[in-house]
Amino acid sequence: MELEPIKTFFTTLQEDIVCRLAAFDGQDFQRDTWQRAEGGGGVSRLIEEGDFFERGGVNFSHVTGQSLPASATAARPQLAGRAWEALGVSLVLHPRNPYCPTAHMNVRFFVARKPGEADIWWFGGGMDMTPYYGQIEDVQHFHRTCHSALQPFGTDVYAQYKANCDDYFFLKHRNEPRGVGGIFFDDLSTGGFERCFALTQAVGHAFIPAYLPVLEKRRDTPYGERERDFQAYRRGRYVEFNLVWDRGTLFGLQSGGRTESILMSLPPVVKWRYDWQPPAGSPEAELYELFLQPRDWL
Repeated sequence: MELEPIKTFFTTLQEDIVCRLAAFDGQDFQRDTWQRAEGGGGVSRLIEEGDFFERGGVNFSHVTGQSLPASATAARPQLAGRAWEALGVSLVLHPRNPYCPTAHMNVRFFVARKPGEADIWWFGGGMDMTPYYGQIEDVQHFHRTCHSALQPFGTDVYAQYKANCDDYFFLKHRNEPRGVGGIFFDDLSTGGFERCFALTQAVGHAFIPAYLPVLEKRRDTPYGERERDFQAYRRGRYVEFNLVWDRGTLFGLQSGGRTESILMSLPPVVKWRYDWQPPAGSPEAELYELFLQPRDWL
C-alpha cells in the first residue's frame, strides 16, 4: 500500500492549519522535529503564551512498530502480533480567553501487516469543541460545518459520527460529556480506500472553517478572575478525560511515543475542587444545564 499520498495530505494539512492559527494569534508556532527509537518520528508545532493561545499544538507523526500495543488490540484481537504503521495529524488548542472554547481535531491512518496475509488498514479522526461559557450560535456553527463536510458521503454519516462523538468524549466517572461534541469516527474502511481517504480529507479541511470563526467572534470578549477561575476548573475535566479515557493518549504512551508531544494536549493552568457545584442561575450553571447535554445542534 502506497502511503506517500496520505503522508503528503497530513503534512500539508498541518502546515496550512499552523499558518492560519499563527496569523490569527500574531505569534509563530515553534517547530520541534523528533525521531522515535523503534521507528519513525514526527514534527510538533507548538505555541505557548501566545498573544491569543495560552497553549496549543498541531502535531504530525509517522511511526512504526513490530507489535501493536494493548490499547489497539483490545477490541480487535486479530491484530495482535502484527507489525504496524501509523500516521496522522493531531491538534489541541487552549485559548486564554474563557469565552473562547478549547478545540481538538485529529485525522489518522493505520495499517497492520503480517507476512502472507493481506494488510488491514483503517482511517480515524474527528473534531470536538469544549466551551466554558457557551454560545448557542457558536455550537450550531461548529456542528453545521461538520455536517456540511460529511454530506457528500451519505445523509446519515453526520448523525452517526455525532453520536460516536457524544459516546466517546464522555467522562464515565463524572457522568458528563467533555464538551459539546462534534464528530468522531474510527476503524473506517467501509466503501473502499478512495472514499475513506476523501472523507478523512474533508474532515481535516473542515476544522479551520468550523473553529476559527468562533474565535474571531469571541476573542475580544472581556473577562475577569471569575471566568479564568471557572475555566481552570473545567479544564480539569479535559485533563481527566485525556489521561483516563482517551485511546490516542494510551496508544501513544503504550507504544513508546514521544511523551512531550502526546501530553501537549494538556492545558497549562488547571484547578480541582472537592464536590464543587455552580450557583443556581449563574452563567457557570448554564454550561451544565444547556451545553453539557447531548442534543441536536443543527
